[in-house]
Amino acid sequence: MLRPAATPLAPVTPARLEVRGLTVGYRRRLAVDRVDLVAEPGERLGIIGPNGAGKTSLVQAIVGTARTRSGQVLVGGQPARHVRGHIGYLPQRAEVDWQHPAQVRDVVAMGRYPHRGPLGRLRSEDRAAIADALERVELTGLAERRIGELSGGQRQRTALARVLAQEAPVLLLDEPYAGLDATTTTVIERTLRDAATAGATVVVVDHDLGRLRDRYDRLLALDGRVVAAGTVDAVLTRQVLATTYGLADVLADLAAADPDGDRHPTGEGQP
Repeated sequence: MLRPAATPLAPVTPARLEVRGLTVGYRRRLAVDRVDLVAEPGERLGIIGPNGAGKTSLVQAIVGTARTRSGQVLVGGQPARHVRGHIGYLPQRAEVDWQHPAQVRDVVAMGRYPHRGPLGRLRSEDRAAIADALERVELTGLAERRIGELSGGQRQRTALARVLAQEAPVLLLDEPYAGLDATTTTVIERTLRDAATAGATVVVVDHDLGRLRDRYDRLLALDGRVVAAGTVDAVLTRQVLATTYGLADVLADLAAADPDGDRHPTGEGQP
């Protein structure tokens, strides 16, 4: 479960994430084709698109777990492969053995490995970062609980706390809200908003069209290629959503999320 200690990271300042012409393919099929993306420190960027649109392939390419055919990823102006520890990544399924007899604090401590010295021992600054991460996701009282005893929402908050403990300037999360209870959803929304306010660059793959206006400053609509990118209002138009998803499916999803009809894809009233 535990990994060897790595070379400590130098202190970092908020960092811009830039993706240039990124192409990812598997055999003869392209998952994403010449994608450009920019996310600035202090903002929350949401990536939306249908199943099979290449969203997960894109984030995996950014963190270096998927091979790219072409393109470049820069973090703070440096090639991402040189500063992998500057990206805090939460995949769809956290790489944690939840049956392991470890405590919540142990899992969160894993986020400190990029910072720990040659002996891999926790220092005072490591313990402070772990405590802060636990507090931010409201798990301080469960720090010593065995991870096998956690609920699904508590597991997701534990996994997020591990990412936060890394203190990376870029946070990249792949569908962190999927299948969660309302309490955990609220905690994660607040945590990511606070992280952006503190200067982090926050990029999230999200499938919940009804919550986009609350969660993000800008959106990128993806369907193999970039369909649109810009402010939430600029992307949530009928034309963009019809191109990305198929209009009938989108209207049904939005109606289910907003039964009173207060929100519409264009931000305007019903026709």
